Amino acid sequence: MPNFKKKGRVTQSIPTGSMADITFLLLIFFMVTTVFVRYRVQGIILPPAEKIEELKKRRHINYLWVSADHKIYIDDKLANVDQIAGIFYDRRVKDPRMVVSLKCDYRAPYGLVSNVLEELRKADALRINFATSRKR
Repeated sequence: MPNFKKKGRVTQSIPTGSMADITFLLLIFFMVTTVFVRYRVQGIILPPAEKIEELKKRRHINYLWVSADHKIYIDDKLANVDQIAGIFYDRRVKDPRMVVSLKCDYRAPYGLVSNVLEELRKADALRINFATSRKR
């Protein structure tokens, strides 16, 4: 009976040399394709509009929300009506091309919206965008 010798052992392992490259490429892919929502206040329903014009440059936009339950949010932070003028005056001094995007719930009391507009006028923040829903 012939004597057969094994010349070499076959190792059963998964090559991991390119695993880091694949992980890096996946990371770059998800970073490039992911869209981040900058600010989101829950429960605000924007009113519809007849004509909608989208702001092209978002670099100079500051967000102000007025909810139906009499709450005011400046960039996702709760604020009072008397704080609006000071906050937006400081922002306008830092960025003279600032635009205030006013997002008011259609159920918000108009008196509160009027007070917010008056405070923005005191801050000399006169470039105001009234946000509406895109759906018609």
